[in-house]
Amino acid sequence: MTYPESNDVGDLFQPFELPCGVVLKNRIVKSAMSDSLGDGCGNPSDAQMRLYERWADGGVAASIIGEVQGTPHFAEKPGNLVLRQDADLPRFRELARRGAAGGTQLWLQLGHAGAMAHPPISTPKGPSAIDIPGLTCDALTLDEIRALPAEFARTASLAQDLGFGGVQIHAAHGFLLSQFLSPLFNKRDDAYGGSLSSRMQLLLEVVEAVRDAVDPGFVVAVKLNATDQLEEGFAEDESLEVVAALDGTGIDLIDISGGTYFPGAKSASDSAGSGPYFLHFAALARERTSKPLMATGGFKTRQQAVDALVSGHVDLTGIARGFVLDAALPKNWQSPDTVDPVFPRFSSTPVGGVTAWYTLQLTRIGEGREIAEMPDLEAVVRDYDERDRLRSDKWIKHFS
Repeated sequence: MTYPESNDVGDLFQPFELPCGVVLKNRIVKSAMSDSLGDGCGNPSDAQMRLYERWADGGVAASIIGEVQGTPHFAEKPGNLVLRQDADLPRFRELARRGAAGGTQLWLQLGHAGAMAHPPISTPKGPSAIDIPGLTCDALTLDEIRALPAEFARTASLAQDLGFGGVQIHAAHGFLLSQFLSPLFNKRDDAYGGSLSSRMQLLLEVVEAVRDAVDPGFVVAVKLNATDQLEEGFAEDESLEVVAALDGTGIDLIDISGGTYFPGAKSASDSAGSGPYFLHFAALARERTSKPLMATGGFKTRQQAVDALVSGHVDLTGIARGFVLDAALPKNWQSPDTVDPVFPRFSSTPVGGVTAWYTLQLTRIGEGREIAEMPDLEAVVRDYDERDRLRSDKWIKHFS
């Protein structure tokens, strides 16, 4: 779609001030993706630095780096970053500098995969023991749970010291904090299970610990599922209660997403929908909180982003795959004769195939190569899995 010169996109390019005082230069955020561009030892690679530098040069207001771990024990993939005192801190500092070019904010998404930790490099543990096809884990002990807020806080504090502008606490997509929220996966009978107030207790403790560990001007955001899209799982009515509870905390932004990566579950990002996924929920959430809201997922055109802001349901638009297809998306959208990204259509989609294709495109961008044309997704999955296998060997050797 191209736009006539009279099309008003002013709302999309207005600055926005977060509660902590940080001013975003526009309303377009590169949402967190598991870019899997760590070097296999938990440190940023050259390709990762170039990737985030390209997005910064492209005019994005903020970029969020997906799945940054505080320890190597519960990583989602062997391409995750691991930020702790024995990491290669100069490389992290360089990533923070290059990804913040041109006034872009660069935030780390603080992750803990819990039950979905990558088995070749970890021993998965969640709120409760699970033994289903494709997923087995033990339950975290009470002492292990009580140690988690401090772990998140240490990572956030170190991120601030290294020059990152903020962090996003990941409580979506079926990872650990999302697992605690879900009655389907949290069967505990202690202070962290049972009622919704108990199931959200860990999230609130993590938020409080992180906020207390960093300066008032450092961004603290939360990524939250509107629903995990599973029967008897975390549903919209409960998510709205969590939104209301977060309103009483010191966070700066709620990023609304949905779905889970549990085996066999439908992923919101693979939806065939033609528009943004979670604007209806954002409208409901707006009535429960005064915190800024961002919806992530499904934005494919500039007009969709403009309309979302004009509706008043969200303050920011979270875009992920669009930035894979056009690294300079914000700058291009400022032009009156811009063309929206052309999303590929796949004739067949093996499990994980679409995600693997987009993930490998990020590598190509970071390495300065062109985006691949319509691929054989079966071959893409094989390449993706082989890369993980090689880096798993490196991860085990490094962290042993």
